[in-house]
Amino acid sequence: MHQHSHHGHSHGHGHSHDASQRLGLVFWLNLGFALLEIGGGFFLNSMAILADALHDFGDCLALGLAWYFHKLSGKKRDRHFSYGYRRFSLLAAVINGVILVGGSLLILRETLPRLWQTPTPLQTPGIILLALVGLSVNGFAVWRLRGGRSANERVVILHLLEDVMGWAAVLIGGVVMYFTHWYLLDSLLALGIATWVSWNALRGLYQNLGILLQMIPENVDLEGLQQEIQALAGVLSVHDLHSWSLDGEFNILTLHVVVQDLGLTADNLALKQTIKALAQKRGIDHLTLELEAPSEACELENC
Repeated sequence: MHQHSHHGHSHGHGHSHDASQRLGLVFWLNLGFALLEIGGGFFLNSMAILADALHDFGDCLALGLAWYFHKLSGKKRDRHFSYGYRRFSLLAAVINGVILVGGSLLILRETLPRLWQTPTPLQTPGIILLALVGLSVNGFAVWRLRGGRSANERVVILHLLEDVMGWAAVLIGGVVMYFTHWYLLDSLLALGIATWVSWNALRGLYQNLGILLQMIPENVDLEGLQQEIQALAGVLSVHDLHSWSLDGEFNILTLHVVVQDLGLTADNLALKQTIKALAQKRGIDHLTLELEAPSEACELENC
């Protein structure tokens, strides 16, 4: 006997279309500015700007993937993917993380030798101007996505807020260099930004690879849930619990529950609804439940 439950969230078509438009606008805005950053970084000889350009390109990739997968998220299961297309976003996140880490290592390789060289004078007015433009572009993007309800929009807003903080650091550094001519600060800012980006990218890679390897979701207490179910009236034992996440948000659980009387009795139907409610409280979105009799081979073999 099996019980399948699906606990999801629905949004109106109008909101989905508006969110797609907002993500698309922010993507093209950031891509254009990231290209401007690279040109400005080389022209102004600023490693700090090039380091932030790397971060912005990573955000552009994240934005583009968020935009694409937001449109793809409405695609239901088919003969190729029984759970739908949610899991593809994980592959995109892993690719994004690898690119960010690799780019940060390149920035570090170019920046570290500059610490032992005579600093090259920089065009600090240009750095200040570009930082002001960066603050304006990213600030507008955050404003445009304000109030976003989708997971994609919330993650993108976090990326953009990080960009705002990065450009604030570049702006402060540019002002300090303008008055003090301490150009070594540019290399120190580049090291700080590259280290910060790579640390966050590595942390994200660890989490996303864990999801791909079907680790138990962090917000699911599998042992606690098992104890709660075993304490229910009519339950003899619980075994073969497996929990994983499709994309870091949509969590799945399968389990076998041994009951004294197997069949579609009122007690068993109520038991299934109770187990479903307990699972949902512990962050489970999709539940597959099998009721077994005490004499079934599965339990005897501890499957």
